[in-house]
Amino acid sequence: MTENTTPPVQDEDRESSRGRSTTYALWGVQGLLALLFLLVGGMKLIQSSEMVTAQSPVALPVLFVRFIGVAEVLGALGLVLPSVTGIRQNLTPLAATGLVIIMCGATVLTLVSGAVAPAIFPLVVGLLAAFVAYGHWNVISNS
Repeated sequence: MTENTTPPVQDEDRESSRGRSTTYALWGVQGLLALLFLLVGGMKLIQSSEMVTAQSPVALPVLFVRFIGVAEVLGALGLVLPSVTGIRQNLTPLAATGLVIIMCGATVLTLVSGAVAPAIFPLVVGLLAAFVAYGHWNVISNS
């Protein structure tokens, strides 16, 4: 009978590799969401009023759409800047939570317009933002 010479995997090793993979997933999702919200929010800010109202599934005031654009751009910056700079890192889950609220509204407005399939996109984006918020709150509470 041969003896097993490899040491058993320690629970700490599993937890640290799981923690690293979660951190990488958080950073990946944060980066993608930041790019998405910078693009979408920026477009709401630079497009003409006619284009903004034409793209909305439900008629919304232009100033409200511009406000949502500002909130999306600030949310995108809030997803990455605190972690990159190391300053006020507790703002990242708050920014993600704000984006979840925006995506809840976008999902409801899309459903109200009668378009069920297109409502899946803001729903998924909102769930990804919720993943970032939850993940960062766990990081903050475990520190």
